[in-house]
Amino acid sequence: MDHGHGGRPAPGGSGGADALGWFLADVAVVLLLTVAALGYALGLWASRGRSPWPVRRALCWYAGLGCVGAALLGPLARAAREGFTAHMSAHLLLGMIAPLLLVLAAPVTLALRALPVRAARSLARLLRRRFVRVITHPVVAAVLSAGGLWVLYTTALYPLMHASPLVHALVHAHVLLAGCLLTAALVGPDPDPHRASMVLRSAVLVAFIAAHSVLAKWLYAQPPDRVDRTDGEAGAQLMYYGGDAVDVVLIVLLFSGWYAATRPRERVRSGSGAGA
Repeated sequence: MDHGHGGRPAPGGSGGADALGWFLADVAVVLLLTVAALGYALGLWASRGRSPWPVRRALCWYAGLGCVGAALLGPLARAAREGFTAHMSAHLLLGMIAPLLLVLAAPVTLALRALPVRAARSLARLLRRRFVRVITHPVVAAVLSAGGLWVLYTTALYPLMHASPLVHALVHAHVLLAGCLLTAALVGPDPDPHRASMVLRSAVLVAFIAAHSVLAKWLYAQPPDRVDRTDGEAGAQLMYYGGDAVDVVLIVLLFSGWYAATRPRERVRSGSGAGA
C-alpha cells in the first residue's frame, strides 16, 4: 500500500507539520513507556520489605511494554502505516497480547502494596467508584474493544488514522486501553470489588470471540477503503488466527481462575462431610 493508500501523506504541503506530528507522537510513546517502566520498578522497590513479588508478574509487565513499543515504534510501526498486514500485526500486539501481559502483571496490586496507607486507601476507594464499576464491567469493556474495532475497520477512520498523527495516537490509545479493560474484567488478578460472575464473564468472552472472528471474515471479503485486496486478505487471516490464539489463552486463564477459586470450597465441603 503506497502513500496514496492509507500511509503517510506524500511530502509537500503540510508534510513538514506531519513529520513533526509523527515525531512528537513517537516521543510521547517513548516517554509513556519510560514512565510505566520506572513506575513499576519503583513499586517493586517500595514494597521490597513485604512478601516477595512473583518474578513472572514483573516479566509480564516489561514484556507487555515491549509489545507496546514494538507496535508503536520502529520498523513494524513504520510498516503498519503503509500495509494492512503489518498494521494487523501491530494491532494484535497492541490490542491483545500487550493488554494480556500488562494485566497479568497485576499493577494495581503492586500499587496497593507500595503506596503509603492513606494513598492505598484512596486508590481502593477509587476502585469502588461507580464510574470505575461501569467501565470495568465485562459487557461495557467488550463493547469498547470489539465495537471500536468495527468502527475502525468499517468506516473512514482507518485511512484517516494513517494520515493524521493525532488520530493515529487516539486510536491506538483506545485499542490498548480497551484491551486492558476487557482483559482485566475477564481474567485480571488484581482486586476487583465489582467482579462479575463466571457465567457472565464466560458469555462475554464467547460474544467477543464471535465479534472478533466475524469482523476478520468481513475484512477478508471487504478490506478497508484503499487497502489492496491481497494485503487485506492476508491481514484478515492474521487477525482471525492470531486473535484465536490469544482467545485460547484467555479461555484457559478464565477457567483455571474459576477452578482455583472454587476448589478450596469443595475441599472444605468434603472435609466437613467426612467429619460428620
